[in-house]
Amino acid sequence: MSKIFIYGPPASGKTTLGKAIAEALRMRFVDTDAIVVQRTGTSISEIFATSGEAGFRNLESAALAEACAVEGDAVVALGGGTLLKDENRRLAEANGCVLCIDEPSAAELEERIAAAGKTRPLGNKAAERRGHYASFPMRIGAFFFLEGSTVIVGRGFAKALLPLAPLVVDENISALHPELDDSTIFTMPSGEEFKTPALIMEMWSAFAQAGLGRKNRVAAAGGGVTGDMTGFAAATWMRGIDWLNFPTTLLSMVDASTGGKTGCDLPEGKNLAGAFHSPRLVAIDVDFLSTLPPEVLKCGLAEMIKHRAIGGKDVPVGTEPKEIAGNLAVKIGVVKDDPFETKGRRILLNCGHTIGHAVEKASDYALSHGEAVAIGCVEEAKLAARMGLAPTGWPEEFAAAFKAAGLPVALPAGMELATLVPLMKGDKKKSGDTVTFALPCGWGDVRGVKIDLSKGLP
Repeated sequence: MSKIFIYGPPASGKTTLGKAIAEALRMRFVDTDAIVVQRTGTSISEIFATSGEAGFRNLESAALAEACAVEGDAVVALGGGTLLKDENRRLAEANGCVLCIDEPSAAELEERIAAAGKTRPLGNKAAERRGHYASFPMRIGAFFFLEGSTVIVGRGFAKALLPLAPLVVDENISALHPELDDSTIFTMPSGEEFKTPALIMEMWSAFAQAGLGRKNRVAAAGGGVTGDMTGFAAATWMRGIDWLNFPTTLLSMVDASTGGKTGCDLPEGKNLAGAFHSPRLVAIDVDFLSTLPPEVLKCGLAEMIKHRAIGGKDVPVGTEPKEIAGNLAVKIGVVKDDPFETKGRRILLNCGHTIGHAVEKASDYALSHGEAVAIGCVEEAKLAARMGLAPTGWPEEFAAAFKAAGLPVALPAGMELATLVPLMKGDKKKSGDTVTFALPCGWGDVRGVKIDLSKGLP
């Protein structure tokens, strides 16, 4: 790849996103509108006034040619009509890939164009050009910015972006996408049982053999285990190198991919060794979901329902880019407010996880993370009701949401809640025997509650 072209309707955020992706990938940033202004010494609105749209389009085509001639890799923000000319589209696609931003809501687009004033001389052309924009297969449905991370959600772009860095790939993804072999430096075995310090050491060896230095970066392609492990290995390799995250499961897309937490498990508990090390780019491509079996998809729905408990009943649950983006926005909002767990708000994301992690470990990981979280959420809702923090009917209502997604809501046969208490004492959110639970008390109502487990559960 040489160039990444960012395209879409006027006022859709092409320049803002283009700059962020360029910074994340350490590439040069080029803006074709800026080239036009620089070469003519006048504003775009003045060009339209004196030369009309045809005159501007000729200057725009010349600016595109200049951007394509830039030496090396670059991220290029295009004007909203640049690729209406067939010859311009052919030129861009011959020099890289085109990521087209989906049209914002009509109200949001009108607001942005009105705010831009004379810098948008053609006004809102989104509806007129909708078919044109839809013809580009690599799409960005939404994007977010976190401290240290740019997050894009869409479809079709992963194949173009994955070769941008040496890859750590989950074995299932490797089998499905042999074209990634040339970029792969380490293949991760699939499963929580491999999330160990021993495998981190193997990854470090792979980094050494690949010659990764302080100025290099690495990318992860896989589920939450692959992302957590790659991020932790990157955080500790030569005291920290950049990494990129391509989550491939619904669970990792809506949960593990963002927030900066990386790590591995120890015999004493999950994620006890780790570091905060945010990926520079999180690229969520929903096309990966088409290869997932239903039981793996359901695990992601568990975390999405948990986010609905935090954000309220209007939080979407589903597998389309807009649904994933709307759901992920709950986590991103919490993380922005409390990036390093210093304010207490980030505890909300632990809803269902104190009991869920204990269930997962007690099952020797026979239960998936999503299944354990669903059970944990319902058990913690029952706990909230017993403590008088939630209505008596709430646990049943909460359980119904998980049941509808095909998830278990009861402890496995032979597993008792009381016997899980010692495992809960290993939770990271503890002080002595006191553990802070994030108890779901209703839709949009999750509360941090300290419970002294030396006395058992209420």
